[in-house]
Amino acid sequence: MGDPTRKAALFDAVARTGKALSNGKRLELLDLLAQGERSVDALAKTAGLGLTTASAHLQTLKQAGLVATRRDGVRIHYRLAGEDVAALYALLQQVSRTHLATTLQARSAYLGPEDTDQLTREELLERVKSGTATVIDVRPAEEYDAGHIPGSLSIPLDQLEARLAELPDDAEIVAYCRGTNCVLSHDAVRLLAAHGRQALRLADGMLEWRLHDLPVEAGAA
Repeated sequence: MGDPTRKAALFDAVARTGKALSNGKRLELLDLLAQGERSVDALAKTAGLGLTTASAHLQTLKQAGLVATRRDGVRIHYRLAGEDVAALYALLQQVSRTHLATTLQARSAYLGPEDTDQLTREELLERVKSGTATVIDVRPAEEYDAGHIPGSLSIPLDQLEARLAELPDDAEIVAYCRGTNCVLSHDAVRLLAAHGRQALRLADGMLEWRLHDLPVEAGAA
């Protein structure tokens, strides 16, 4: 039957992963790290956390084996410990949406009404290959540099209105951002539509794009 004490120790060890994931801010940090490596300072600023609090959350994730670190002088940079961590995070979101009504309610409250058109990864790939759409990445520039859909333009959401002249008037524009819970592409399509542009968004984002082994380029435009 096996030793019950050792069995309990095994399940307790696995539970450490679940405990590390049982905090919304730690999940937000994983969401950011799924876009690429970042320093503690950058993570704290983007997640709206104090440096000490961000560091404590990151240490919890590191102790659970979910993130790894790299030192650059006095700066510590964090990254996901592996592609399986990104897959776990994506699956956690999917399970929560499927089985917990409050998740769908919270998602709708955050992303806003279903007033934007969307397309699948496969449909976007066809447009990229045929050149029939202008694809824009509305994440912050550092996330674009870490990895983006080939051929896409980096136009962060907070710059989009000022840079409308860079986009064609008579072509379809496709916006994408971090993932299925990212509001940036929703807001980008709303802004473009308000200016009379034909626009739609990728149904999910870079997290899911990477997990499906689709082509990714790195570096500035």
